[in-house]
Amino acid sequence: MPLRLGFDIDGVLADFRSAFRTTARECLGPQAVGPDNDGDTPLPLSQRDVEKVWAHIARTHNWWMQVGAYEPAEIARLYALARAARWEVFFLTKRPRSAGDPVQFQTQSWLERQGFYLPAVLTVPGSRGELANSLRLDLVVDDQIVNCVEIIGAGPAKTMLMIRDADPTLAKHATDRGIGVVTSLAEALPAVVRLQEILPTRIGKPLRLMDWFTKKPEAPLPLNPRLERPLPD
Repeated sequence: MPLRLGFDIDGVLADFRSAFRTTARECLGPQAVGPDNDGDTPLPLSQRDVEKVWAHIARTHNWWMQVGAYEPAEIARLYALARAARWEVFFLTKRPRSAGDPVQFQTQSWLERQGFYLPAVLTVPGSRGELANSLRLDLVVDDQIVNCVEIIGAGPAKTMLMIRDADPTLAKHATDRGIGVVTSLAEALPAVVRLQEILPTRIGKPLRLMDWFTKKPEAPLPLNPRLERPLPD
């Protein structure tokens, strides 16, 4: 059966940390944040400074549209794989509001810019475990180990932890709990394909009533469904 997949946005697809640091410089000045793009560790921000940055984000029109993608080509590849394998993909985020359009719409538009058309975006502030269970997800890719632990503790869904900066201790902590570890979306996608290959087949399971009837094969929608011509009146 086709996979049902969940992908976190920030830290997995979107480079939130860089966007936040850029905004911090605008609010607080370069001296408050430290060097950038030179390999140096940024200066830690106080709680008060962090709150100032978030307040600036809340006032900025469609701030979430400004966040860069880690691997835009891989997001487009995810879309192509999902279409070919008939995966159902859900994008999960806890992003707070900014001025302008709703966070859900900003995130949908952002994903389409990267080549993933008509994305299903869920803005969920609660437990990822409950969400994964209710959606009957097979796999969730997240950059927070607490979310991964929640998910595997709540039901049968598998998880992959995205660790973009090398952290052997965190990686071991995850693998010891049965959580897969990847360092990029390019590394994660082959693992998803492999999961599709090794999932048990439906042989021996009861079929739904509709499965007893054969349907005439239908032509799929174009790769970009927005190019499809509207039906005549």
